[in-house]
Amino acid sequence: QVQLVESGGGLVQAGGSLRLSCAASGTSIDAMGWYREAPGKQREVVARITSGGTANYADSVKGRFTISRDKNTVYLQMNSLKPEDTAVYYCNAEVVTMRYGIPEYNTDNWGQGTQVTVSS
Repeated sequence: QVQLVESGGGLVQAGGSLRLSCAASGTSIDAMGWYREAPGKQREVVARITSGGTANYADSVKGRFTISRDKNTVYLQMNSLKPEDTAVYYCNAEVVTMRYGIPEYNTDNWGQGTQVTVSS
């Protein structure tokens, strides 16, 4: 069982910065990431980082957002924020377990969500 606790959302003007944090409790956590869900839109991936530190980003945030990780805590530094970045941001963790020598991945582990609002 994994618990994810997020912090760091808020209201900021366009061009500003915010930093999100997510602390995961539990074991066998592999990749971690941030997703966001804007009103009327589907949840989408923002950035993910593997346990080895390899990061991937959505095209819409490349060059503005940076994901980092310290063991089971993941951060999202968001710079040059735009109104279209407004959404509820969710932390996600991928848990890997071995079953008969074969890894199984459980990606359905989510934080409670934190609101990010960017005003124009």
